[in-house]
Parts: sequence; C-alpha cells; structure tokens
Amino acid sequence: MHASSSVSHAAQTRGVFHCCFSALVVCLLLACDASPSLAASARERVNEALQTPLFRGERRPEPRPDGHAPGKAMTMSDAVQRALAHNPSLGAQEATSRASEEGRKSARGQFGPKLSLSYQAYKQERESSPSTSSARTPRLGTWSMGVDISQPIFQGFRLLAQYQKAALQAESDRAALRQAELTMTGEVQKAFLSYLQAEENVRSEQDSLARLRDQLRITQAFYDVGLRPRLDVLQAEVDVSNAENLLIQAENTRDTAQAQLNTLVGLPVTARVPYSGQLAHVPFSRSLEQCLAAAYRQRPDLYIAAKTVAIAGKSRQEVQSEYYPQVEAYYNVSRQGNTFDLQRSGENGSSTQVWEVGISATWDVFQWGTTYYADKQYGWLVTKTRYEEEQLKLDVGYEIKTRLLDVREAEKRIAVASKSVAQATEAYHVALAQYQEQVGTNFDVLNASANLTAAQASLTGARADYLTALSQLYVAMGEFRPDIMHPDTAPRTPSPVAGTPGGSRTPAAPASRPGS
Repeated sequence: MHASSSVSHAAQTRGVFHCCFSALVVCLLLACDASPSLAASARERVNEALQTPLFRGERRPEPRPDGHAPGKAMTMSDAVQRALAHNPSLGAQEATSRASEEGRKSARGQFGPKLSLSYQAYKQERESSPSTSSARTPRLGTWSMGVDISQPIFQGFRLLAQYQKAALQAESDRAALRQAELTMTGEVQKAFLSYLQAEENVRSEQDSLARLRDQLRITQAFYDVGLRPRLDVLQAEVDVSNAENLLIQAENTRDTAQAQLNTLVGLPVTARVPYSGQLAHVPFSRSLEQCLAAAYRQRPDLYIAAKTVAIAGKSRQEVQSEYYPQVEAYYNVSRQGNTFDLQRSGENGSSTQVWEVGISATWDVFQWGTTYYADKQYGWLVTKTRYEEEQLKLDVGYEIKTRLLDVREAEKRIAVASKSVAQATEAYHVALAQYQEQVGTNFDVLNASANLTAAQASLTGARADYLTALSQLYVAMGEFRPDIMHPDTAPRTPSPVAGTPGGSRTPAAPASRPGS
C-alpha cells in the first residue's frame, strides 16, 4: 500500500504531519517504558546488587601509580581491592560491559526519526536519430539535492524487541563483570593464603633445621668424649643436609607464591611487598540450607542465566515481527537545477522543487514457511536456555554442598593436626631429654624432630585449606568478602521472587505462532 498527497497549502500539511509525527514518537516511547510483564518490571524485582560492579572506578589500560606505599604491609583486603582496580582481565570485562551499554543506547535511537541528506551532480548526453525532441540537455549537467525524513510507525514489535534485547544484554554484561570480580576475589585470596602457608612452612623448616643443627652439635660433643659412635654423627649430618634442602624448596615455593600474588594484584613480579596476615581459624556456622538460599539469591551467573532466557525470548519476538506489516511514514523534499546552486541558468536551464509526504506499508504475506520455521527454531532455542538455567541451578547446589563439605573437612583436620602438633612437640622434648641422659638413641631424636616438622606442616596445610575452602564458599554463594579473617555473619536479604534466579521456572516446549 502506498499513499502520497500534494495539496496547495503546503505549510498546513507539513504542520499536521509534524504533529502526528511527534505523537507517534511519544506513543512508541511510552509503550516501550510501560509494557507490562517485560524487562522493566523484572528489573524492579531483581536484586540490584547482582549487576552492580564491586569496583566503582574505571579501569584503564595505561600504567597508573601503584597507590601502595613502599614497605607498607598489604593485608588480604588491600590485595583484593588493588586487584579489582588494576587487574587487566577485569578491565577487559569492564570494557565489554560499557560496550553493551552503548549498544543499548544505539538500539534506543532506532525509535526516533531518520534524517537523510543527498546532493548529486550528473551530466547526460542524449543522441537520437532522427531527432524526436527539440529539448537539449543542460550544458553544465544536472544538480539535485534532497532531504528525506522517515519515521517507523509499526515494525511488528521488532524495534521494541531489539531495544529490550540490548537492555537485557547490558544488564547481563554488568552481572558478568561482577561475576568476574568475585572470581578474581577468590583467586587473590587463594594466592594470598598460599603465600601465608608457604611462609609458615619456611618458618617450620627453619625451626627444624635449627633443631637438627643443635642435635648435630650435641651428638658431635658426645662423640668427641667417646659416648656416642660415629654413626650417630653421620646420621645427624645427613638429616641437617636434608633439612637444608627442604628449606631451599620451601623458600622457592614462597617466592613463587609471592610472584603469583604480585601478578594478580597488578604489581611487577620483582616487587618485594610484605603481605601481612595469619592462618587463623574463623568460625563458620551457616547450614547447607542457608548457603543454598544465599547462592540462589546472590549468584550473578544465575542472574545471567535468567537474562539469557529473556534475551532468547526477545530474539524470537524479533523473528515473529515478520508476521506483521511494516509501516513507515516519510516526508521528503527535492530540488533540481542546472547549476551547482540549484538555480536555472541559460536558455535550456530549468529549476524544479518537489515535496512529498506519505505512509508506506509492506507485508510479506507468504514466504514458503520461512518465518514460521524460524519462529519454531527460536522457540526451541528458548527452551534450550531454560533447560540450561535449570541445570545451572542443580550445579550450583552441588557446588555449594561440595564447598561446605570442604570447609567442614578442613575444620576437622585442624583439630586433629593441632592435637598431633602438641603430641609431636612433647615426644620431641622427651626424646631429646632421654638422649641427653644417655637412655635414648640419636635415631629417636631425629625421628621425633621429623614427626614434629610433619605435624606442623599438616596443621599449616589444614588451616590454609580451611580458609581457602571458606573463600571459595563465599564466591560460590556470590558473596563479596574481601577479608575472610572475621567471623561470619549471615546477611539478611529478602527471599527470592518468581522470575529471578531463586524462583522456579519449568522448561516448556515452544508455542506455535502467536496470536495477533
């Protein structure tokens, strides 16, 4: 259908058209903002924290000052905050989030009118034999300029679906940035705890080496006065050498852990930063049900999964727009002349001006099922994303239980290892006293010292594993804890609502063509 009109009172017609034009734009924007049961109402019910980045500044790729005073100790919280501000991988994720927001604004611009300008110059030569017209083409060619304004009126909800899909993508990418920040928090804390564990192991190996050197000195003194055989001295020397070797390995492990931690917080690997902290036991009293409730309420990936389902639905709605006619209003003005300023010149010159206003509608009535089967295809893609969301919820439950079991296991190991250290310490002192009283052997002392070193390493590993498991549990629950060295207090937050990551959704097969 095509309609065009040309009236004598051009100014009145243009005024009426401009009023109708403005009213259409306002109605479309209001329909976008007030459409029920769409992304606007969903955004009001979803916890805004799920899509709020943890770091509120702007990460930049160019070098910036460290913001860390030389020689100042860096705590776990300081390390996490610095990693969030300086790690390049998070900067790339932030750039993706900002790009999606600009894409949303670009999609919003499609609701407005489009203004096009054109300017053209061409020369045409016409030869005919015999001549049928006395008209001759202009000597300087033909010059024309046009102004065209078009406004989409109805596109089968395609523009609305595109804008809502872009808005959902922007929200999803903001949540993905938060998810990346939570993951980075867990990685920094794991590296920080590995460094503290390596430091403790270095101290333990240093104490072991000091004990073995003392034992070598005592054994050498006994041997010098003929109270002990040469074999005891050789055994003590071998154990001292082994202890020195283990100390070198422990120091290398510590330096490697520090280099990894420096890399995560955005510092050179050569920086000698004193990281401060201790492997203290932090109570955790939440039950499995409380952890699951927190995860379903707070995890950004569940929020992203819900948005992925919504985006798939908008993609299907975009395909369904082909069922409807495409209506567009337009207004154009064109002027033509035989000079560059579009005026008439010469005997054969001419100058014309034409304006046109109208509404055009196109409707693809039949395409051999192209739109129908594309609609069915995207319907099954919507179903696929729903099943994936349900699978993610199951995986979240498994992950939470696994992390919680790791916490409980490490907590029990701490109690056992603490008792073992106390027993090994007492056994060493007894063996040393018996050796000095000539009622014990050198092997008993060396064996007791080795057992004490192993018990200390076991306790250090259990404490580090406990805090690492606790850190991973917080990340699995979607909870930001830059410093886990404080007792846990479960935050009070509202319960999940339907349609959010904590709500239920049952996968369903795609429906057929929607009603009009």
